[in-house]
Amino acid sequence: MKIFAGIDFGTTNTSAAISRGAAACLVRIDGENATIPSAIFFTEKDNLILFGRDAVNRYMDKEPGRFMRSLKRVLGTSLINSGTVVNGRPVAFQSILCAFIKNIKSKMDAAAGQSIEQVVMGRPVHFCENDSDGDARAEKELEQIAQCAGFKEVLFQYEPIAAAFAHERFLQHEQLAAVIDIGGGTSDFAIIRLGGDRAAMADRRDDILAASGVRVGGNDFDKQLSLRAFMPEFGMGTKYNAGTKDMPKMITVPTSHFFDLSEWSRINSIYEHKSMRLAQKHMAGSAAPLQYGRLIEVLERQLGHKVLAAVEDAKISLSDADTTAAMLDFMSPKMEIPVNRKEFEQAVDNNMDKIIGSVKKCVNLAKVSPNAVQLIILTGGSTEIPHVRDTLCGLFPNAKISDGDKLSSVGLGLAFDASRRFLR
Repeated sequence: MKIFAGIDFGTTNTSAAISRGAAACLVRIDGENATIPSAIFFTEKDNLILFGRDAVNRYMDKEPGRFMRSLKRVLGTSLINSGTVVNGRPVAFQSILCAFIKNIKSKMDAAAGQSIEQVVMGRPVHFCENDSDGDARAEKELEQIAQCAGFKEVLFQYEPIAAAFAHERFLQHEQLAAVIDIGGGTSDFAIIRLGGDRAAMADRRDDILAASGVRVGGNDFDKQLSLRAFMPEFGMGTKYNAGTKDMPKMITVPTSHFFDLSEWSRINSIYEHKSMRLAQKHMAGSAAPLQYGRLIEVLERQLGHKVLAAVEDAKISLSDADTTAAMLDFMSPKMEIPVNRKEFEQAVDNNMDKIIGSVKKCVNLAKVSPNAVQLIILTGGSTEIPHVRDTLCGLFPNAKISDGDKLSSVGLGLAFDASRRFLR
């Protein structure tokens, strides 16, 4: 029997599934796990490429090498063409992404017992916000990456639509659903009719009433929390002497280092020589050598991903607690940064305004009343955040909530969609 693939290449995590006829199942693509962190590590000693949890563990264990995460965000941007330096050699981002997807395909082929040639790749509603050319470019780049990895035929489906298809098998009767997918890099939404006789239909285009999305996600929540609660402890907002000892001129240090350090896809850029030279220049005249000295340590020891991982852990802890203390025990001396939920919610208010606006746009495009929505399907790790969940679910007062496997439902739905579309 012909076997098809569905891959949800996510900014933070990736999942994959295969389908045989009407049946679909997730594939264990990282040990016994059905999801894999979208992370890559190049060892310095022998330039081996490690993926997922192995990559994260090697980096956290302080093995020399180059760590990368959230590379999906370079699609459709100028960064895709700039490439990067890995262990002293220039490497194209396309090659790095191809290696990651090829690793996924090898696990799927092994599970299927054959080489899979056809795949439906998930994609956000918008890779690039307010940039139709960038959007088309990103999809084409992802198609080429999937082909480079060995797939011969590549189709695409919006991620929130795939999540809806994964949940549909649990429905006993037809319902009007709103899909809320808050991923690492984007937030995507759909209004769709599900269940009943519709589930067996080959063509579901008439069921998809509307879709919308914004380039805001969990990584942006991390960024805002980092800038608000963490980066001041590394010197953001402090001053340095841009004049002389006799004629001092105190000005605020530039924010570029702190913004790059707070964004997963930009961290590696701060390790370039020009960034280090600039930071050392500011350190020489710093009015806050303790705080700014911590930034220097991060640059010299390449600790950026560990700092942002501590921010992410604090964000996750605040889903269950009103306060938390982020332990940065990899710094010398060790640091402890207190954070509270209210501070986090205030930090991401602008992000939430954009997300709410996109949900309302989706409802308006669908030409339905929020009161008519019967089911809310939650997917994406950031829907676990109480502020996010409560705010968005509150927009649909009469709907019940379905929140199954938030990290792998899109991959499973893509496999269902693959059978439907490739077997036409």
